[in-house]
Formats: sequence, C-alpha cells, structure tokens
Amino acid sequence: MNVVIEGTVAPGFEKVHDAFAASFADKPDMGGAVAVRHHGRTVVDLWGGVADERTHRPWEDSTPSVIFSCTKGLVAILAARLVQEGCLDYEARVTDYWPEFGVAGKSEVRVGDLLAHRSGLSAPREPFSVDDITDWGRVVSQLAAQEPLWEPGTGYAYHAITHGWLAGEVIRRVTGRSVGEYFAELIARPLHADAWIGLPAGLHDRVAHMQVGATLAELTRQQAAARTPGTTDWSLQAMTLGGALAPELITPTEGFNSPAVQSAEIPGAGGIATARSLAAIWSATVETTDGVRLLDSATVQEATRVRTEGAPVWDVPGPWPRWGAGFQLDSEARRYLGPSGFGHDGAGGQCAFADPEYGVGFAFLTNQMEAIEDFRATRIVDALREALDR
Repeated sequence: MNVVIEGTVAPGFEKVHDAFAASFADKPDMGGAVAVRHHGRTVVDLWGGVADERTHRPWEDSTPSVIFSCTKGLVAILAARLVQEGCLDYEARVTDYWPEFGVAGKSEVRVGDLLAHRSGLSAPREPFSVDDITDWGRVVSQLAAQEPLWEPGTGYAYHAITHGWLAGEVIRRVTGRSVGEYFAELIARPLHADAWIGLPAGLHDRVAHMQVGATLAELTRQQAAARTPGTTDWSLQAMTLGGALAPELITPTEGFNSPAVQSAEIPGAGGIATARSLAAIWSATVETTDGVRLLDSATVQEATRVRTEGAPVWDVPGPWPRWGAGFQLDSEARRYLGPSGFGHDGAGGQCAFADPEYGVGFAFLTNQMEAIEDFRATRIVDALREALDR
C-alpha cells in the first residue's frame, strides 16, 4: 500500500520527501511526520500515514506524538538557558540548588555530571509504581534519598527516565516553576509551538497512538530470554523503573499511551509535540526563528562540550552515544548532519536536533516504534545532508 505523503518541500529538498516516504515501506499502520527549518525558514513540512492503527485515524499536520527521550533535549535547552542567564552553573554542586540531594554519597555531584548521566541514579533501587511516576514530589524525594548505583562522576549509564526528574528538579529549584511550566513560558508560547511536558486536559484525543513494531517486539523477547533469573538488570530497571512501565515503554493502553501518564510531567520521556514544532524549537537554539533565539553561540559551545563517551558502567554493547550537558551529540550511535549537531533521539525511532554549522532544526516522529537498528531517521538525515551539500 502506498502511503499518501502530504505537506510541502522547498525546491532542492525533494530527496528528503523521498526518504520520508520510503520509511513507510512495509509499514501500513505507521504514521509519522518530518520537519526541517533552514536558517529559520521552513523547507520541509511533511506528514502521512495512520495516527491510530485501531481506528485508522489519519495523521494530520497538527497531530502531536509522544517524543520519548527527545524530551531530554528540551530539558537540556532549559538548563542551558539558565546557564546563559547566570542562574545555573554546570560546575556547581547539585546541592547548591537542591540541598536534600546531598545524602548517601551524592554531596559532590556536579550539575554537569547530573545532566551527562554520571550521577549514579540511572534506575531506582526500589521499584516505582505508576502512582509514583505521576507524583513529582514523591519520585524526586525518593531519588534524592537514594544511594547511587556507582560512585558519581566515575562513569556513566543512561538515565533513561530518571534523568528528567533529576534535571527537572534542579530547574524547578532555580526557577520556582515546574519544568513543564518553564518550558511553556520560555519556549512553547513564544514559538507558538504545539509542544508540552505534561499534556493539558482536553488534548489527549489529538495525540497519535504509539505501537510496538516487529523489531522492537523481537528485541524485547530476546533480551528477556537472555536475562539471568534472580539478578537485577539495571539497564532494564532504568527503562521500566522496576515495574511502572513496560520494557517497550507502552502497551496499547498503558505507559505513555495512558492519558494519566501523558498528563504527568515526566521530562525524561514524556514530552508530546508535533514535528513542525520540534523543528522550530531546535532551529531557535542556533538561528533566530519566528523572532525567537533561545541560546547564544557561546552557550551552545559550552553545553555541547563532551562530558560523557565510551563504554558505560553496565555491560551494554556499542556503539555508544556521547553527551554534553544533557544534549546527545553526533556519534556512531546517532549521526546528525555533522560534528556540530546536537539534540536527542527517542525510543522507537524519534529524532530531533539542531546544527549550527548548517543552520538547521530537524524533527522526525513516528508512532510505529522499532528497535535500535531502525534507520528511518538516519536515512532522512542523510538525504537532508545531501540536499544541503549540493
């Protein structure tokens, strides 16, 4: 079945359209969107497919989707803006802003280490429930009291979900506003962006329904079969939080398909946005976009300095990503347009980033979640690079 691709592409960017259209091959129930800003101007704005495979509701230009860990990139923008304004220091101790954090061997953790997955709190020692993860005060109190899983600053492991609460609580202590409120004030409203960390009431019916694709289902099965009974798999615990979430982060009605979870501020994975809005947000970090410039060049340079790379503390196969102060950087694990690219990808195939060299803001979103070997976003980025380099 040929999926009808709607939207617009500027002359010279036709190969991006073709790569996006090709991502629907053999995926009749998939929906998705891609958007690109170049020097602030929209050059790609495309969508197509099915927003909800249960009802065959079509994906429209205004369809928002769960962006999973792309949310971490948005939180990193908030932190960088506070650094730019002199309200936050990457080299300061977390306890300078959040005193309760400094127990159980965490008193020397720096903000930069917290943002770069080096705080030792990649997973909870005690299982979280759904009620826990939808209660901000409860979950951040438990993380603040927890003994780290390794000595902070000596190594890293991906803080798949906890990252958002840790960084978000620092932001809350500095600004006096929740991370979702600060995001709306600083970014979403000025850019007129359909993007939220904590979905407002009445919008759930617009959101695309997330589904587990064949490769993700098979990977989850293989990982479960290889797991040693009676031991704690800390990488799994980082994703599931001990039972609050499925390993795939969704079921047909629970996890990030649940209205209650979508409404909660879970800034490690729970952001919801349109591709059009995400592309504008990332563009505004490196170019004046719709009258808004979020970060200056000096701030971007400092925020994207490599803080984490190489093998993590847990035995996870490579290739491994690199991070700056919360931003995922260009690496073998996630290729952007070039070495200056920074942003964050998300579970199942999502990808959003900026590139100051090319003057680009990019976003690709899909509701059909596939495993890490999925190359849909990579092929679209490759096509964009070819268009820009012509």
